[in-house]
Amino acid sequence: MAGPEPEYLIVGSVQKPHGIKGELMVRLETDRPGVVFAPGRELLLGDAEGRPSGGTLTVERARPFKGGMLVKVPQHGGRTPEVEALRGRTLLIPREQAAPLDDDEVFYHQVIGLKVMADGVQVGVVQELYDDAPSGPLLSVRREGKKELLIPFVKGMVRRLDAAQGVLELEAPAGLLDL
Repeated sequence: MAGPEPEYLIVGSVQKPHGIKGELMVRLETDRPGVVFAPGRELLLGDAEGRPSGGTLTVERARPFKGGMLVKVPQHGGRTPEVEALRGRTLLIPREQAAPLDDDEVFYHQVIGLKVMADGVQVGVVQELYDDAPSGPLLSVRREGKKELLIPFVKGMVRRLDAAQGVLELEAPAGLLDL
């Protein structure tokens, strides 16, 4: 069974300052960056676990850059020690501000810990979700007595995902689960 839903959702993480005008290179953790990083949007600063750790940033402007976003905030006007200190911080929004999910969507955090089943047999447990692989998202599945298994997290392979029941049923191609 899934645990309690978090109060805040991670929408990005500050990778590093960019340039001399206080822009931040942000790794995206959302599929709706235009909404999340819209001018005027207030983001909470958080830790790696998605807990607010003090402070907010207001988006002045944002633009796509190298697979992420460059975000300018009025709180920082140059390359200062305060901007450097933002490196590694997560950016959060309250859960109730997230766009509603479509019927076939889940938040990434809901996938971690799911039991992976195939043909009625438990394959393992989702340990991680890699969303930046060139071929698309990959599930890292921890298996008893075997090495980690990477499985494409694509519609064609997911027979059923029930976050409330903690189960992900796969329609795996022949040989995939033998790796």
